[in-house]
Amino acid sequence: MNNFFENLVSINDAINSQVWGKGLYLLLATGLLMTILNKAFQVSHLGHWIKETIGSLFNKNVSGHTKGKSISQFQALCTALAATIGVGNIAGVAAAITTGGPGAVFWMWVAAFLGMMTNYSENVLGIFYRRKNSDGEWSGGAMYYLHDGLGSKRGCKGIGKFLAVIFSIFCILASFGIGNMGQVNKIVVNFTSAFDISALSSKVLYDDITLYHLVIGLALVALAALIILGGLKRIANFAEKVVPFMVVTFVLGSIVIIIKNAGMIIPALKQIFVTAFTPNAAWGGATGITISTVITQGCKRGVFSNEAGLGSSVMVHSSSNVKEPVRQGMWGIFEVFSDTMVVCTMTALVILTSGVINLDSGAISSGITGDATLVAKAFYTVYGGLGEKFVSIAILLFAFTTVLGWSHYGSIAVEYLGGKTAVKIYKVIFVLMIISGALLTSSLAWDISDTFNGLMMIPNLIGVICLSGLVMKITKNYVDRKIHNLDIEPMLSYFPDIQKEAEKEIRK
Repeated sequence: MNNFFENLVSINDAINSQVWGKGLYLLLATGLLMTILNKAFQVSHLGHWIKETIGSLFNKNVSGHTKGKSISQFQALCTALAATIGVGNIAGVAAAITTGGPGAVFWMWVAAFLGMMTNYSENVLGIFYRRKNSDGEWSGGAMYYLHDGLGSKRGCKGIGKFLAVIFSIFCILASFGIGNMGQVNKIVVNFTSAFDISALSSKVLYDDITLYHLVIGLALVALAALIILGGLKRIANFAEKVVPFMVVTFVLGSIVIIIKNAGMIIPALKQIFVTAFTPNAAWGGATGITISTVITQGCKRGVFSNEAGLGSSVMVHSSSNVKEPVRQGMWGIFEVFSDTMVVCTMTALVILTSGVINLDSGAISSGITGDATLVAKAFYTVYGGLGEKFVSIAILLFAFTTVLGWSHYGSIAVEYLGGKTAVKIYKVIFVLMIISGALLTSSLAWDISDTFNGLMMIPNLIGVICLSGLVMKITKNYVDRKIHNLDIEPMLSYFPDIQKEAEKEIRK
């Protein structure tokens, strides 16, 4: 049996290194391609997309609750952010810095800048190719633009359907791992450590697992069941209340620490920009850190955090009440901006200015045993014991909302493969699997699900690249109509009936 697991680890490591190695360059290349084809929309139309996203929140069509089966544009954003803003924004950023040095933060920004247009393109295609299911709900995602978009190209019907199926399978498998058990495991480990109850933690069940782990796991199962089994509307209602609160609270808490250590801001920024191209030889011990490691760690952790290119968040963005594909695409730009440029940057500056890690040598303060602990100690320097508890609660909220978001992603993938009845079965299994995350100690499950998470991006990026010309046409059509005020027919949907209905709505 030991040989079996050793071989499994070896095989998974080989696949993972390829997916998150060469696949990472494919992802960056896709972001660069979409940035060029759409004339750097994230910069050239900066004022427009800010106005149409965060600047439009007082518009009831954007933030107000919707009738019927769709959700509002703001709810779609919050649900997508619920899934993307997770443990990666705390522990992931810390890991990028400890393994790649401060320069990794710069490459995290680069990945996010390009990822804005990848996420934009996914959402544009998601809205364009979405359709109503048997319950009158919007269904959209990479599997649909692979099936109907790539599949409609000459000689590509079979490959389009094949890629749609394997994307869905990888998505379902990833939802149980990265989107469920991995997140829950982080919640339980950090929460039981920060809020110890000796009466529960002293009751050892096996290995390092205690009765406390079981109790927290059961509580999460109960809460998740109430929300997930209620459908997307209930998930969206929960997300729109919790996500803005947790993001704003974490950012404000981080800003206080950064201001408190204002004298270290310039040295920290200098290290980020200088070591992005010339790694500090003192970091990384005797072997040091190579420029390749800096770039890989920064880009990889950035993608882990914002998920741009994985084809995941488009599945919830496609449920929005929006009619214009480009309008939801702009929410995709804002999603990546919020996740990486704001939340991840705050985490990075907290670590680099608080003194928990030496900027010259990379030496970490004593008593720090993990990446999440590094952030907790940084908060401790200003808030004391409350700081560590704050980070634990932040991880709980960030990770739990990720579980909710991924439950919807998996549901859409299951619906594509097996219909609505299969979704009900999936949701029950998904909720029950939460307890496994609380009780399992092996990291193999997380490593394998990480691989499936990465495998999702391969078929998705093939679809985005093959349909890049269409994204460019839809974007130009929108810019000509909305910015240059040309009276031309809008490009809203692949399906004539949906196109006609949507066109009627936007002309009102």
